[in-house]
Amino acid sequence: MCTRILWNTNDRAVLTGRTMDWPESTEPVLTVFPRGLRRDGGMLKGSAVVGENPLRWTSGLGSIVTTVYGAGTADGFNEAGLGAHMLYLDGTDLGPRDPGRPGLQIGLWIQFLLDGARTVTEALELLDTCQLVPVELHGFPATVHIALEDASGDSAIVEYLAGERRVHHDRGHTIMTNAPAYDEQLRLLREEVRTLRELGHDKPGSEVPLPGNVNAVDRFQRAAYFSSLLPEPADDRQAVAAILAVTRNASVPFGAPYREGRFRTYNTEYRTVCDLTNKRYFFELSTSPNLLWAEIDRFDLSPGAPVMTLSPEGTDLVGDVSDRFTRTPAPF
Repeated sequence: MCTRILWNTNDRAVLTGRTMDWPESTEPVLTVFPRGLRRDGGMLKGSAVVGENPLRWTSGLGSIVTTVYGAGTADGFNEAGLGAHMLYLDGTDLGPRDPGRPGLQIGLWIQFLLDGARTVTEALELLDTCQLVPVELHGFPATVHIALEDASGDSAIVEYLAGERRVHHDRGHTIMTNAPAYDEQLRLLREEVRTLRELGHDKPGSEVPLPGNVNAVDRFQRAAYFSSLLPEPADDRQAVAAILAVTRNASVPFGAPYREGRFRTYNTEYRTVCDLTNKRYFFELSTSPNLLWAEIDRFDLSPGAPVMTLSPEGTDLVGDVSDRFTRTPAPF
């Protein structure tokens, strides 16, 4: 459920594509947050979920994001070019609550980082200033891990397993899906590469037997293979089209079986591309496949400026929608 693909090796732009794979609408809303917003990391849709010592802060950077259930941020980047993406990880374990540390409900995890960090390194430093607190969104435990990248092409994957934070910080960490944990995903990818070489498929070609199902391991390996083959783009338009092509390849079609459980299908709800060089945010809703985009530099991000939103569901908008956002009270 969800795939993130970072392309930081071309000469045009640092680009990240992601899919949001989920069994129902996450009520996505494109949202532009200005600087100077006062945040309460202990609140979830008007209710206090951190009983003691909630984290409170004021946003120092503006951002353009996609919100999830009106309760947190799932994806986006800030005006400095830091991108962040929240993906599902069933094995997430935040450990016991320590009330001596400021508590941050996990739905606001990446918004906190976007509000205060300009680079991946700065974002990782912010992790030490608070403790994540688990919550549920629409009846689903918010067991997630995150991917971070910045305009320099730096990258990091952050997970909490068995109560301990695990950070993979290197610009080579470009692909991320879901379970198993990132270390195991890398091991499985190495094993797949070894097997293909033994079969004589040590060079790219149309006969290479790639994993083709929709589970997280297959999507990880497919995304790694195709993203590594992307040609140098001729212009920014071609660069976005290229990362979108790989992102669509890693998407989950409607009705594709996933596993037993509350829901048996987790089709791709939407896809996004963050262009961290040109500060453009692209959005494609699977049920209304028109590509939308907005440029963060066209918005007033100064303190006191309004929060601006655009709901992509039920619209026929296409192309640059920067001027179609409307003033809205801050959702959190």
